[in-house]
Amino acid sequence: MKLVIAADSFKDCLSAEAVCRTIGDAIRTVRPDARIVLMPMADGGEGTAKAMMAAKDGVWIDREVTGPLSDMKVKAGFVWFADTRSALVEMATASGLELLKPHQRNPMLTSTLGTGQLIHAAVDYGARHILLTAGGSATVDLGIGMATVLGWRFLDAAGRPVVPAGGQLIRIARIVAPDRPWDLRVELLSDVTNPLVGPNGAAPVFGPQKGASPDQVAELADGLRHVADLMERQLGVRVHEMPGGGCAGGLGAAAVVFLKARIVSGIQTIIREFGLQEAVRDADWVITGEGSFDSQSLHGKVVSGILEACRGSRAKIAVFAGRVGLTPDQARGAGIESVVAVTPAGTPLETALAQGRQFMAAAAREWAMQHLSEE
Repeated sequence: MKLVIAADSFKDCLSAEAVCRTIGDAIRTVRPDARIVLMPMADGGEGTAKAMMAAKDGVWIDREVTGPLSDMKVKAGFVWFADTRSALVEMATASGLELLKPHQRNPMLTSTLGTGQLIHAAVDYGARHILLTAGGSATVDLGIGMATVLGWRFLDAAGRPVVPAGGQLIRIARIVAPDRPWDLRVELLSDVTNPLVGPNGAAPVFGPQKGASPDQVAELADGLRHVADLMERQLGVRVHEMPGGGCAGGLGAAAVVFLKARIVSGIQTIIREFGLQEAVRDADWVITGEGSFDSQSLHGKVVSGILEACRGSRAKIAVFAGRVGLTPDQARGAGIESVVAVTPAGTPLETALAQGRQFMAAAAREWAMQHLSEE
């Protein structure tokens, strides 16, 4: 019997690697003869760097960079893949919301400077291909912080540099390109399809999650539209309605304009890089999971990617989750054979997080006894 365990992290509880290892160890107590393949997953958000590093024999390169606020220094880095001379930059490690305390969250002040510094550092290290992940950002600066580090200049009406931050976008009057373009291939990993501006744009959809008040959301929306208009007039690129342009507070549009990047599916890229489709081809079961399993899990998340990768194979799919928000019929309709709620009903959140590994192991043993003991 072959089982592929390809789960995402359980946020604030267990890393993807810990989830997969815990489930695998528990299953072995029931079926020691089973062949178990561990493939910790991510969808292009937080945790992607660790998962990719483990799967592709990457090396973590430490760098200290500017955090989401200009007076912050954070220990970040990038993953280096020597065989392909490529690097993975996870923006959340430099410009992520989790780096800020709740009272510090203010997208009028935050920027992507640190993300640009990581890209610059990776290029200095020898990278000619950058995989840039966009999840978990603290910013709505349209990527001007990142672009400033990479040589772009954003000037006000008097020709002075504008501070790179969301609240300063409206002051930009002129965009000046670097003297020399970057010789670099960039892929931005994201499954967010929101445009830069409009009712589903970066400011109204993501601004409140990053600490913006209603008045600040309106200011950010005006700033994003203003700079998008400048990009069209001065650079000849229209990004207003670009699918994915609004991801990470406009980093999607910025990567396309300033780095000539392609926006690609995060989960599909991870699956390709990990070789998941080959791994599941002869599997009996594929076990995946994430902290919360609901309708969003079926669209652009790890679970949806696993379902797609298993299409056409004989593998049955099981989903482990801390919280389950789909009915059994909905799960079966999506092609999922079994759904496991890891946390016992009524468990306080604090207990669920503190005892997540124990709950995971117990749930996996029980599942294995029910589904694998006679196969």
